[in-house]
Amino acid sequence: LGESNGMDEYYTMRLPATAPGTRNIRRDRASLREQGANCVPLEIRDAVLIVNPRAGSGRRMHQLDEARRILSGSGMETELQHTEASGEAVFVIVCGGDGTINEAVNGLAGSKVPLGVLPAGTANILAKELSIPWNLPRAARWLLGSRLRRIALGLAVPAKSSGEPRYFVSVAGAGADAAVVAAVNPQVKDQAGILAYWHQGFRQLLKYDFPRFRVQTAERALDASLVIVGRTKHYGGPFQITTEADLLQPQFELAVVTTRSRWRYLAYLPVLWAGRLRRARHVQFWKTTSVECVPVDAYDVMIQV
Repeated sequence: LGESNGMDEYYTMRLPATAPGTRNIRRDRASLREQGANCVPLEIRDAVLIVNPRAGSGRRMHQLDEARRILSGSGMETELQHTEASGEAVFVIVCGGDGTINEAVNGLAGSKVPLGVLPAGTANILAKELSIPWNLPRAARWLLGSRLRRIALGLAVPAKSSGEPRYFVSVAGAGADAAVVAAVNPQVKDQAGILAYWHQGFRQLLKYDFPRFRVQTAERALDASLVIVGRTKHYGGPFQITTEADLLQPQFELAVVTTRSRWRYLAYLPVLWAGRLRRARHVQFWKTTSVECVPVDAYDVMIQV
């Protein structure tokens, strides 16, 4: 899990501290440009809108037409697609969850195509990190008044026999975290949402062996059963784990758990809920730009991106 050589050529949006509301969006965009902000350029008239109709079971897709009308009213027409992003687009907007965003990121990484987000999906870590309104019409207004920011992407490079490298924008994990994600049934997730992860989390607590692996960075090395690699403060659900991570800085924050005790993992839940995981025993945090996970026990290291 390391830094991409081409990551500094990739853009995303950092939303302003206050929403433009119902003011004249075209005037607001011109005003931002006059102030020297690297905002969404007025000359962008067309955007590709990538939609995952299954994200969040389609519960909020009825808001999408209104969001598109708002974008159109500012002079930006959107072409609806249900496919992966292309580096040939002028501007890409993703309406979906973390999975759909990651697919778009992997299509755009290394290009100069801006990426915007209209939040949907089960968790949508990136939308929470950027404080994007969950209401799609409000998110469209914020998108039009936002500024372009250059960010670093994480790059997960698995063993040669286990898949292709994958970019990620928010969070990756290895060990227990990856076991939970791998066990979630997509159809159950569509119906149950975040509860599907809770259900599998408790199931894995009873059946997972918590095998050890070596977490190696330039700063230190530890044997662990879990590592969270955070580009964002937010994790799944209401939780924040890597609270000192910063999207605008080219580094990760790691949260490394060294225990193999399932009972201690269970005890971490109220600690995590209270925001005190940094004080917990057998949990260490540090920042780095590259981390390698090497098997110690006779198990492969599971990763999730």
